[in-house]
Order: sequence, then C-alpha cells, then structure tokens
Amino acid sequence: QVQLVESGGGLVQPGGSLRLSCAASGSISRFAVMGWYRQAPGKQRQLVAVITNGGRPNYTDSVKGRFTISRDNAKNTVILQMNGLKPEDTGVYYCNAGLILPGTYWGQGTQVTVSS
Repeated sequence: QVQLVESGGGLVQPGGSLRLSCAASGSISRFAVMGWYRQAPGKQRQLVAVITNGGRPNYTDSVKGRFTISRDNAKNTVILQMNGLKPEDTGVYYCNAGLILPGTYWGQGTQVTVSS
C-alpha cells in the first residue's frame, strides 16, 4: 500500500506561481502513470497533467504552456510547477498514481486559491 501526500498549495494572486509536491511513502517506479487532478467547487474532478514512467508529460489544454509536471522516481516525488495562475485554476489538487488514470492511489488533496 502506498500513501500519497500533497503539499505546496495556498493563496496566490493572479499571475503568480505555486509548486505542488506529491510525496509517496513507497516506490513510484511501479506506477506507469502519475497525474494531478483538480476539483473546483461544484464541479467534477478533472485531470490537469499526467506523466508516464518514461517521463513523457501531457496536459489539459487550459494549462498548456503554464504548468509543468515532473517526476523523480529516485525520490518518489511528483511535482507540478504552476506559473501564470488564473482564478479558474482554483480548486483542490489531488495527486494520483496507477497503471492507468485514474489510478488506485489518491492523496488527500491540497487547496489552491487564485484571487486578488
């Protein structure tokens, strides 16, 4: 059993940056894909970014060019660097891992609020 713990959320002004981290209690090298999901108030959870075990990323259109996902299998961490944040990026961000997405393992979530 692997536990995922997110950190790095907070309140930021539009145009600002945040760096989210997902730390796993065990090896992430067995997970073919890891991703970040976002759930805005009153909306369904949405996939924001995903990265394969080989390091290939993919992003939902609304964050392309602003967000960067990376993974470090040696440190069992996945990072989501978010730049140029917009109010519509507000939500709870969840780390997820599995063989396919959505995977079996979820973190508890970290709140991101973009507001002036």
